[in-house]
Formats: sequence, structure tokens, C-alpha cells
Amino acid sequence: MMILVTGGARSGKSRHAEALIADFPQVLYIATSQIFDDEMAARIQHHRDGRPAHWRTAERWQHLDALITADNAPDEAILLECITTMVTNLLFAFGGDGDPDSWDYAALETAVEAEIQALIAACQRCPARVVLVTNEVGMGIVPENRLARHFRDIAGRVNQRLAVAADEVWLVVSGIGVKIK
Repeated sequence: MMILVTGGARSGKSRHAEALIADFPQVLYIATSQIFDDEMAARIQHHRDGRPAHWRTAERWQHLDALITADNAPDEAILLECITTMVTNLLFAFGGDGDPDSWDYAALETAVEAEIQALIAACQRCPARVVLVTNEVGMGIVPENRLARHFRDIAGRVNQRLAVAADEVWLVVSGIGVKIK
């Protein structure tokens, strides 16, 4: 079963996603964040400290289909957090060291789409409950720069693909989860 949990920043998505798998004896937590500075290190540590000790953790943001397989047990849960961070990491990895204003965003989106399609296929083959957490990034103002606008657009399309493929979709607002699919 594939479940998508979406909402704004600090909306309670993580807590809601964790509640969806609280009763599972085995949990694999896939963390897609990377540590770039002290503030991000503190955020990651806060999440680590809040997880139950028996949860296994894999920290990676690419080729996640290698972790979500038909070999996962039906009584296992997988929590992937977060799709939006994964998309960010993929854009910068595929975009290279050049100026983001010179990136070929159509090619970047094609590369991101390949990762997402592999992830969806893996989730659909996996007998475990797979919960994906993402951010709704398009509900605010129009971003003022090219990179941010393309990121918003790509992340929005990724979320749409995931929502169509998911068995359930939850929108979390102010700590309250509303099942929308």
C-alpha cells in the first residue's frame, strides 16, 4: 500500500505519517536530507532523536527503488521523508556546478521523472506499507527567481504523479490530517 502525506512546511506531516505506521513492528525510515550547514544538522538530529530506537534508517536521496522492493515484508512499514528534499537534491545533482539560470530544466525534469517513476513502480511492487511525505510548495506566492519557479513546477508535477499512483493521500493542515483519496 502506497500512502502520500502532503502539506505545508511545519504542518504536522511527519507526525501524521509516523502515526500511520506506529503499530508496525518493523520500520525502515528513508531520510533524503543532506547536511549542508549547522541548522540543517540540527533539524536532522531532531528527527533522529524523535524516531523510535527500533526503526532502521537509510540516508539517501537517489535510487530509492533499491530500498523499496518485493523483498520487504508485509508486516513492515517504510517511511520516506521527504520527496521535496529528494527533488531538490536531484535537481542540484543533475544540474551540476553551473549557474542554475543556465540549467536545462526540461532535461532535469526528465531525469527527476525517471527517478519518480522507478520509485512509484517499486512502491507498487512492495508488499510493505510505504508512506511518502512531501510538501505542497505551490500554494504560496509566485517565486521571484527562475530556479525557485522551476522547482515549484517540477515538485508540483511530481506530487501529482505520486497522488495518482497512491492508494491513499492525506493533506495535513495545522496538525490535522484530512484523507483526500
